Amino acid sequence: MASFNPQDLKTSVLHGYLLSAVSPRPIALASTIDGKGNSNLSPFSFFNVFSANPPILIFSPARRVRDNTTKHTLHNVEATKEVVINVVNYDLVHQASLSSTEYPEGTNEFEKAGLSMLPSDKIKPFRVAESPIQFECKVNEIIALGTEGGAGNLVICEVVKLHISEEVLNNNQTINQEALDLVARAGGSYYSRAKTGFFEIPKPLSSLGIGVDNMPDHVKNSMILTGNNIGMLANVEILPNASDVNKFIDDISERYPDIKTASHREKHKLAQNYLSYGDVESAWKLLLS
Repeated sequence: MASFNPQDLKTSVLHGYLLSAVSPRPIALASTIDGKGNSNLSPFSFFNVFSANPPILIFSPARRVRDNTTKHTLHNVEATKEVVINVVNYDLVHQASLSSTEYPEGTNEFEKAGLSMLPSDKIKPFRVAESPIQFECKVNEIIALGTEGGAGNLVICEVVKLHISEEVLNNNQTINQEALDLVARAGGSYYSRAKTGFFEIPKPLSSLGIGVDNMPDHVKNSMILTGNNIGMLANVEILPNASDVNKFIDDISERYPDIKTASHREKHKLAQNYLSYGDVESAWKLLLS
């Protein structure tokens, strides 16, 4: 494994490692205005949600690595203490990318990117009409993390109103992740489309899993089962009893005639197949037989 001390790397190299390693990252398409009322629009992938009560989003317009200059967005939030954070979905990702172009101060990136300006209800910056979710925010605090190129500036934003398109809401008013179709940023020119990569993992907090330490040795030390397989198996509250195990084996004996005399290795391979379909209960019954 290659190992590095950050201080031994050029900032540009370290910056590249960080962006490629910490990915994908959600994108904040930040809309601001300057002191003269000129609109500005720019995407930032140093962004996330950090609190629900109060509702806090944080994004970071970093100082440019190449020349240590700062961005118009930072100047604007310092001056006005307001910003709209628009989410970026697949339908507008190219336009969002275009808005990152370093146009001269006072240029309206809404117009350059062909995006529509939608008046906000509580603050002055405009919303991006094409974005399926828009957060009107007041800026509570800006924390400078350094003075050299590459240093971030944490813009701590409190949501004062949010707008969600009906097209991405389920009947119960929750957000439909597939319909939302968000994109995320990675290293270099790479992006990630969330819709094509969704999968579900039951939250451990929803049940008290037995944990890997309580699993039979032949299972937790398996040469077949992967770490993800082990994690799935460890997240059950209780193991199947002997009666359920025997009934399961009898039920599958017609399909797998040699199952009762199969080796651990063979059973682990079959259990892995059950796990690939999310059938943890059947996998455990097979492993305990």
